[in-house]
Amino acid sequence: MVHTSYIELSKSAYKNNLKFIRSQVGSHVTISSVVKGNAYGHGIENTVKIAESAGIRHFSTFSTDEAIRVEASSTKNSEIMIMGMVDNESIPYLIQHEISFYVFELDRLRCAIETSKTLGKKAKIHVEVETGFHRTGFEWEERTALAEVLLSNRENLQLCGLCTHYAGAESVGNYVRIQNQIKTYLEFKQWFQEKGLYFDKYHTACSAASLSYPETIMDMVRIGIAQYGFWPSQETYMFKFKQLAPNMKNPLKRLISWKSQVMSVKKVKIGDFVGYGNSYMASRNMTIALVPIGYCHGFSRNLSNLGKVLIHGKILPVVGTVTMNAISIDITDLQKARKGDEVVIIGRQKRNEITVASFGESTQQVNYELLTRLPHDIPRKIIS
Repeated sequence: MVHTSYIELSKSAYKNNLKFIRSQVGSHVTISSVVKGNAYGHGIENTVKIAESAGIRHFSTFSTDEAIRVEASSTKNSEIMIMGMVDNESIPYLIQHEISFYVFELDRLRCAIETSKTLGKKAKIHVEVETGFHRTGFEWEERTALAEVLLSNRENLQLCGLCTHYAGAESVGNYVRIQNQIKTYLEFKQWFQEKGLYFDKYHTACSAASLSYPETIMDMVRIGIAQYGFWPSQETYMFKFKQLAPNMKNPLKRLISWKSQVMSVKKVKIGDFVGYGNSYMASRNMTIALVPIGYCHGFSRNLSNLGKVLIHGKILPVVGTVTMNAISIDITDLQKARKGDEVVIIGRQKRNEITVASFGESTQQVNYELLTRLPHDIPRKIIS
């Protein structure tokens, strides 16, 4: 193995997840696959391939560089939408390549219009409105000026969408805030329509909103974490639990498995310290396996003396400090462990499993953080 670890991505798990999501949002709703953050750590290139094979034809990114990667990976001429960072210098490229993008302030909108005039081709835009998230979006007080610009430049703009984003739909604690956001969005929608402004798609829902607030499912949903087999939060899962079939404990299946191998095996005497400092002292004569992954690979230093891996199907503890490039595993009670043995960091081995959620139980990391911290250069391969 040239690399110190590798990631496997299950195509069948993705198809399973998409089938469940489709059952929740309906057959006529466009599902946009959100691939920001290197497809939540899964890798944009492989995720586009898997998603398109499952019938996805719309992708959402955060930035222009991610959109270009999707474009290069797509073999089905899928639609691409940028939800966040677009510098003005990139707008000519986006218009020429028919990549749509959010506008949430007048400078970007005006640049899109001027570029459209220069190129003689419409800019494909999604107008984002501020409903209570307070990050990006046109304010209610800006609606008149915004409408005037949109109406006076119809020939330069394709109004692909009217959108917003909810402030924590994964938590019941945000219920009132989400309801207020829905109300504000609908007020924007009605106001624009009264002015003669209609959009190709109305979209507001992420994974959490799609699963917890059915009224937010409109023409399109933007599905991120759920397509990869993870619930946005435990609360989201509990909300859906009673609605699931009795034999369907968890309809979402994890795509990702992360594996490495034993780099070396050595003995440690009772009373000796393992690794840097004195955070772990051997309480008996021990056998230690060194595994070549560390915090530079996304295995948090907070997992020192807390993390777990699988070797020979057994759940085994990390001992000592997680270093930049390696962890030490206590294999004293494991018979016949040797150099080259498979180590599962995330995934199943025989009857046991290390889940992504287990990392959250050991540290303050959430699923999203752990996944997106997996470096781009860890090889990823698609399995059935």
